[in-house]
Amino acid sequence: MVTPIKEWSKLEVRAVVRFLFSKGTKPSEIHKQIAETYGEGAMSRSRVYQWCTWFGEGRTSLGDEPTSGRPKTSTNEENTTRVDELIRCDRRMKIREIALKLEIPKSTVHEIVHDTLGYRKVSARWVPKILTEDNKLQRVEISQRLLQRCQQDNRDEETTHIGVGPGGDFQANNNLFDNLITGDETWVHLNNPETKCDSMTWKHPSSPVTKKFKVQRSAAKVMATVFWDAKANLTQQWLQRYGWEILPHPAHSPDLAPSDFHLFGALKRHLGGMAFETEDDLISELRNWFDNLDVDFFQVGINSLLSRWQKCIDLHGDYVEKY
Repeated sequence: MVTPIKEWSKLEVRAVVRFLFSKGTKPSEIHKQIAETYGEGAMSRSRVYQWCTWFGEGRTSLGDEPTSGRPKTSTNEENTTRVDELIRCDRRMKIREIALKLEIPKSTVHEIVHDTLGYRKVSARWVPKILTEDNKLQRVEISQRLLQRCQQDNRDEETTHIGVGPGGDFQANNNLFDNLITGDETWVHLNNPETKCDSMTWKHPSSPVTKKFKVQRSAAKVMATVFWDAKANLTQQWLQRYGWEILPHPAHSPDLAPSDFHLFGALKRHLGGMAFETEDDLISELRNWFDNLDVDFFQVGINSLLSRWQKCIDLHGDYVEKY
């Protein structure tokens, strides 16, 4: 049984790596033994491989190498300009590649990129469709019309029922969003694996590495068609009435449809990690979930339309960022 060592130094760990490597131990096995003895945070797998490479090339020193006569800092105006030019030419260039090309330390490049130039690396934002100028114009025009409709004097005695969108977002002049109903549909699967984000856990440097096997969504699925309003329990009553005026909804615009940007995401997160044997079991869980939702949940989804319409106008028809 291995007795973990809680207090250690970098030089001690590097010496162990050199000793094991000299005995012909593979780097993967060295990393395993280091992790078992000193903990996961003692030396990463890639670092073990790096030190094994250096020892194989004849290195004997266990200390950090000097910076080859370079000045203590290379963060000057010239290097800052050169780094900025490289990034502007290739937005995907890595810190390591910039350091090699400019022959300056990676730590200096990191400081220039993040602290001096203020860059941060982000993934491209997913959007349903590349909007044409006509698409954007339509989104702006419809958002403006709907905002104006909401701003009309709603003190009229007669309540006019209206709707927004192909699925039916229904609204009355009186009480604004109190009488708005939205409808849409989505596929739900009998087997719903957790997303990578949902399965994330806090990990201490000495904690064991968590593992997760890949699970595919089941082929069996059910189409859920949902109509809902800000009060949840009034939707069925509204659906039984007639004379609605259907207002336009711009194409390719899930960011302006409450079911897409508010309801279905919460539903899919709830189902994450669940598996059902039959369609009836899945349908029963869906009904229970909808029945237990708080009224505030529905009000938030409906009332956020105003800010989304305004945001769409401010962005000249581009997608609202979060949906």
